[in-house]
Amino acid sequence: MSLLDILTKDVIAVPLVSSDKSGAIMELIQLFKKSGVIANENEVYDAIMLREAKGSTGLAKGIAVPHAKTLAVKKIAAAIGISPAGIEFGSLDGLPSKLIFLIIAPPDQTGPHVALLSEIARLTQHQELCDELVAARNADRVIAILQGEE
Repeated sequence: MSLLDILTKDVIAVPLVSSDKSGAIMELIQLFKKSGVIANENEVYDAIMLREAKGSTGLAKGIAVPHAKTLAVKKIAAAIGISPAGIEFGSLDGLPSKLIFLIIAPPDQTGPHVALLSEIARLTQHQELCDELVAARNADRVIAILQGEE
């Protein structure tokens, strides 16, 4: 399973309206709710924030990958939020996060969860791809970039 297997344009926020970490996370979770992926956004928010309390999922170079396992979801799901201005995420390099990949998975799907985290880590090693994603103006463009289309 790859990111493109589970990502749909209705769970991509371009641009994010929120300007802080908790708001951005809730904004992406609300996309899950609107698209029918989850029923209880508060349960998912609590799981994500509990994971964040263990250590920020802000990586480096403008990337954040908040994630959690929760019974509030039946299968692994991912959402993307793009904030051209960046959001303070407690990143390793101190830079604001412009690309936020939110992942939720049921507790029994550790393998797919780790595989998806690894795929995002690989994708985001390519600065040109990240720059294209940050410059994307809509969800269709985000999907096209991830598919490798020009």
